[in-house]
Amino acid sequence: MTNINKSSTRSRRAEVAGGGFAGLTAAIALRQNGWDVRLHERSNELRAFGAGIYLWHNGLRVLEGVGALNEVLEGSHTPPTYETWMHNKSVSKETFKGLPWRVMTRSHLHNALVNRAKAVGVEIAVNSEAVAADPAGRLTLQTGEVIEADLIVGADGVGSKVRDSIGFQQERWGSKDGIIRLIVPRKKAELGHGEWDNTIDMWNFWPRVQRILYSPCNENELYLGLMAPSDDPRGSRVPLDLEVWVEMFPFLEPCLVEAAKLQSARYDRYETTKLDRWTAGKVALVGDAAHAMCPALAQGAGCAMVNAFSLAQDVAAEGSVEDALLAWERRIRPITDRTQQISADYAANRSLSKGNMFTPEALEAARYDPINRVYSWPQ
Repeated sequence: MTNINKSSTRSRRAEVAGGGFAGLTAAIALRQNGWDVRLHERSNELRAFGAGIYLWHNGLRVLEGVGALNEVLEGSHTPPTYETWMHNKSVSKETFKGLPWRVMTRSHLHNALVNRAKAVGVEIAVNSEAVAADPAGRLTLQTGEVIEADLIVGADGVGSKVRDSIGFQQERWGSKDGIIRLIVPRKKAELGHGEWDNTIDMWNFWPRVQRILYSPCNENELYLGLMAPSDDPRGSRVPLDLEVWVEMFPFLEPCLVEAAKLQSARYDRYETTKLDRWTAGKVALVGDAAHAMCPALAQGAGCAMVNAFSLAQDVAAEGSVEDALLAWERRIRPITDRTQQISADYAANRSLSKGNMFTPEALEAARYDPINRVYSWPQ
């Protein structure tokens, strides 16, 4: 039997579908702005999927805005440089003119956001999957229950049921390459002499195309991103084909041996999703539901969190939620669109292999300060 829970007349209610970075950020920021917020997670617990993650100045400012920055800074790492290698020789070292950036495990970031959501009073419903929404402000759960709200946030990922139930028009395309993302022990002592605190983007085009993004997360954990074309059966194999990776990157053998043990490894092709619009009535989409992007600029999570935080800013005042959502999309979307396009172009052309590719245009999203709505760092 359908059950409709009406929103309170004393405070506005938001229902957030999806317990990832975008959903948690939206839920926390809305709650801090006085909304009653319930977050729906389809799994039986809130947990992070994936391996490592980069956050730049824009994402770090969001964490400051929602009160989670200090917890994230503990147990994460800023490499001295972002170094690019071609055929095992350094071709560039980039420091981004002091622009803040950080590398961490996805679970570390996710746990900090979960802790903050609980601290500010976000209601968390697990085993609760949103399967449909309508612009009038009704969210349907897999149980058949229908919940009425002043705002619905669809943060339910690239396969978003909130998005698809409304019928947003979308383009989706994949790249020729994909990636295996893993967290392994750093093995710094075993690696021997070298600048192993740096992020090192290691490219090889001969005798086969393979890339390893080597990213220390903290003293003990290392994030490895192993890229290979989707039509390379050995490079894309999971669990890892140890021989083919050690042959190309022998100096990383201690870390690769650990990586090959991980039975849960997954190969994902790079994908881009672009929608005609992000809003419909009282429904807004954030994160991969709205703008999944290639990881070339490491801005998927950063843009998702900025957009979710900015959404809460723009619906903070009393007035029409529908009008506020339209204004939010007009204000914040252009940055994401430009970043998404550069990321797709970089991935298609393997541009990062050249080194020194974090141009002012490529760092546009990273330089944005969502709290003050300005660009905080020089180009």
